[in-house]
Amino acid sequence: MSVELERYLEDPLWPVLVEVVHALTMYRFHKRYVSNVLLNENPDTTPNDLCTKLKIPLGEAVVILHEIRSEGKASTERSTSGK
Repeated sequence: MSVELERYLEDPLWPVLVEVVHALTMYRFHKRYVSNVLLNENPDTTPNDLCTKLKIPLGEAVVILHEIRSEGKASTERSTSGK
């Protein structure tokens, strides 16, 4: 995970940000699009890249990238430990 994303995770308001982002109407659609399209085109996408491309708030971009990368890491760990 990038240093930029880790900085947000350490903030005491991180859980509040996640809760607010999850309440956004378009959040799940943005997350799916980022996961299925944008990260396949450019795996090194940053939160600022997402803000520009999708015209979404920085907080939403940070949460989306954190969740997708955490899910991918967990999936990789499960597949390697199961063998």
